[in-house]
Amino acid sequence: MGEEPNDARPEPADRIPDGHAPNQDQDQDRHRSPAPPDPRVAPVPEAPPWAPVPPADRAPEPPGSPGAPTTPPPPAQPPATPTLAFGPPPQASGQASGQAPGQPFGHQPGQTPGQPFGQAAAHTPGQPPGDPSGAVPVGAGAAAASGYGFPQSGPATAPGYGPPPGYGPPGYGPPGYGPPPPAQPPGPANPAQAAAIALLNLSGLGLGYVLLRQWIGAALCWLATAALLVVALPADVDGVPVGVLVGYGVLLLAAAADGFRRGLRATLRVGAAVRRLALPLALVLLAVPAGGSLAYGAAREEAREEALLARLTAADERVKSGQGLLFDRAEPLYRLALATYQELGTKHAGSRAGKLVPARLDAYYAQLSAPYDKKDFCKAVAPLKHLRGLPGTVDKDLLGARPAKTDEPLAESLYGCGTAALGVQTAEPPAEKSLNELLDTFPQSPQATRVEPAVREAIKTRSAAVDGGAVPCGTVVELRALRSSVDALPDATFAGASRETAAAVEKGDFACGTSQFRSKEFDDAATTMTQFAKDYPNSPKAAHARSIAIAAEIADEEPEAGKSLPPAKAPGGARMVMVVSNDGPGSVELLYTGPTTGKITLNACATCTKYPSSVFLDPKKVKACTGPASKYPKATLLLPAGNYHFLQKRVGTGTSTGGDTKISKTKIEPNYSYTNCLYVTSGF
Repeated sequence: MGEEPNDARPEPADRIPDGHAPNQDQDQDRHRSPAPPDPRVAPVPEAPPWAPVPPADRAPEPPGSPGAPTTPPPPAQPPATPTLAFGPPPQASGQASGQAPGQPFGHQPGQTPGQPFGQAAAHTPGQPPGDPSGAVPVGAGAAAASGYGFPQSGPATAPGYGPPPGYGPPGYGPPGYGPPPPAQPPGPANPAQAAAIALLNLSGLGLGYVLLRQWIGAALCWLATAALLVVALPADVDGVPVGVLVGYGVLLLAAAADGFRRGLRATLRVGAAVRRLALPLALVLLAVPAGGSLAYGAAREEAREEALLARLTAADERVKSGQGLLFDRAEPLYRLALATYQELGTKHAGSRAGKLVPARLDAYYAQLSAPYDKKDFCKAVAPLKHLRGLPGTVDKDLLGARPAKTDEPLAESLYGCGTAALGVQTAEPPAEKSLNELLDTFPQSPQATRVEPAVREAIKTRSAAVDGGAVPCGTVVELRALRSSVDALPDATFAGASRETAAAVEKGDFACGTSQFRSKEFDDAATTMTQFAKDYPNSPKAAHARSIAIAAEIADEEPEAGKSLPPAKAPGGARMVMVVSNDGPGSVELLYTGPTTGKITLNACATCTKYPSSVFLDPKKVKACTGPASKYPKATLLLPAGNYHFLQKRVGTGTSTGGDTKISKTKIEPNYSYTNCLYVTSGF
């Protein structure tokens, strides 16, 4: 097998410094400067001190010469794994400890210049042991030729020479050999960098951890910020719980402190421009939590404003719902609305809702004063009293002068309601309640001075209605109600009005009874006149009232007896005697009316019984009162001549039914005397 031709080519003389072309022999490499190392190829490790070195004065002999060593070639070694290093190797000058200046990196004493490190002198330069062809495959280990930068295959050193496998600086040599590389030593302290990383973490975005490539810390910051946003948004009145804020703040401080610690001596794998911008960016990003806090505060304030406005709207709805209701039923709603108005107007006066409270109070007063504006005085009294009394329950400064403006409307309403109720029996409230309240609350008001004239006018009007009115009974009811109200007013002022009312009531009662009699309401007339005689026994009309009552009672059984009112005075002239006897069990009351009206009562007849009777027995054949005259209780009547109606009312006994009545009619003529026997038949 022949050798491969040498690829070296002679350079032109003008490109060689001394003008001579280099020789093509092995001595050429001895005077050349070593080529710069290829950054893509790992440098050849330096031989250890204990490696055998051929003598320096002994020139390498070609193989096969008599002085060449007879050591057999080493066995074939597996090709070393190529190691590519980026950047200069340790001791960039290519000078190892104990190496002469100017020698190529890895050159040992006694080694031919240009010969690979660790190669025996018996080998041909550029050809690894055991490779007769002299080819240099790509990917070879430390046996590559110096100055070319191409990796070569084959063993790194000759047998028995060179460092043991895995020996050399950290990071160089075949993988899998030697101890693990030591940790990179920390760089110099950089406070500005540490502060920037701390501030970047303090923003809550975890950007400091991102620069440090600490993804777990960054993820924790992101999760904490996301959790805070979930809890805080949407903003409400209560805001974020204090515990959540404290926990988040502690986490940010811990992240900032940890970022400062990690970034103090860390080497950032970012460009210089990014490092220069880190601190300004961190300061700018501090505006994120600050701006977020401000934005959240504004959102929370807006939520608070909305909540207050909602409360104001709810209070307005309560006030509105009270329209059309009686004040007693609507007052609880009004009280709730007022409580809301007061809280908004005092505790939240600066809010949008608080600024609307004065207008709401004006509307509140206007709504409750609406009955007064409509002249519905009785209905206006209760709400006006409520408005006037609000300073006792609502802040006075908030109400201002509004309550004082209700004095005049309230006094006018009390007067109007009280005078309107005069003479109204079913008035609610009664007249005396409103008028007394007016006189007590506003004694010096113009309305108070108008009360007594109004009462006298009411009495006068109704008294006139009794005399010529068509319905005196209705008027007398009003007069009675009026008298009750006047009697309840202060005596010092209304004593005269009370007497006038009493006289009007007396006159009204008599007029009512006579009106009922004329209207054929005999039962009502009898009741009215009987009560009149009892209520006014000293009245000059008491006797006439009793006569009308008797006549009405008879007329109720015999309407013909009520054709005309009994005269107030009995007629003069002669009177005829009528003796009335009781021939029946139990006492008997005899009522009569005609030219004169009256009644008598006969005692019971102890020995008298009922007379048998039947439909076939003629009543004229009954022989009543035929016994001794002394047997029968008797009464004598002196009657003027005329037609009379008699009503017999017998009291019930063991043998007679109480309330038995009998109507009879008799004409009394002058110059005659009459007897009248009262008896009872059995009806069988």
